[in-house]
Amino acid sequence: MRRNFKYFRIVFRRVSLRGAKKEYLEYKERALVLAKQRLEYFNQKYGFKFNRISIKNQKTRWGSCSKKGNLNFNYNIALLPEQLADYIIVHELCHLQELNHSRKFWGLVAQSFPDYLNLRKKLKSFHKNKTGLG
Repeated sequence: MRRNFKYFRIVFRRVSLRGAKKEYLEYKERALVLAKQRLEYFNQKYGFKFNRISIKNQKTRWGSCSKKGNLNFNYNIALLPEQLADYIIVHELCHLQELNHSRKFWGLVAQSFPDYLNLRKKLKSFHKNKTGLG
């Protein structure tokens, strides 16, 4: 029985982005400045309206966009290579127009990142390396 429990813990372990509170507080402001600057830059092209920008210590997400137009980012964007952080910011920015992952949505992302598929792979690889899973 104990072996089965260990198996399920390994197989169904969720990938975690959440860091220690100390690390979160250390990088939160840096991530907020980055997000605001890059949103301003990329939104010159898109012209989307958004409300609040928040930096969170999310467990499994790099970012999210609410129906109310609030954009949330994981503080870890401040630790990413610039191109990957920009991809995440553009990804969430495009959700202001398309709250899904339809062809239309990916077309919006491709306006800034035609190689978005490659960037998604790099982001997954970076995530695995950060969490010690890859």
